[in-house]
Amino acid sequence: MVRAIVTSDPIDDGADEEAVADPRAGAVVSFRGRVRDHDHGRGVRRLAYEGHPSAAEVLRRVAEEIAADPQVYAVAVAHRLGPLAVGDAALVAAVSTAHRGAAFTACARLVDEVKARLPVWKHQVFADGTEEWVNCP
Repeated sequence: MVRAIVTSDPIDDGADEEAVADPRAGAVVSFRGRVRDHDHGRGVRRLAYEGHPSAAEVLRRVAEEIAADPQVYAVAVAHRLGPLAVGDAALVAAVSTAHRGAAFTACARLVDEVKARLPVWKHQVFADGTEEWVNCP
């Protein structure tokens, strides 16, 4: 089972773990990437994520690659677009497997691949009024 969502709506905490529930799973590992109030020693006032039109398809492909591992039962991942406040969930991911080691490995790989491949760019506004685009080509 694969669930991959790119959305401008707030991400429902816990929905990712529910989506990967499986009676065979002895392990569910999840990750929540939240907006923090600092970046490289600078205070962050707000940020927004912009996504390429292909973002949803890229996210689905990444999730399907992780789900193709025979040890993985289910994968759920969501990335938020638009304006976010400090504390908001920007990226959530969950993976279920029979054993914890495989679940930790698969979830870490999922998050790393999403961060490396998803065409989403972050626009940060710092406390001093300066701005920065991150991961923008």
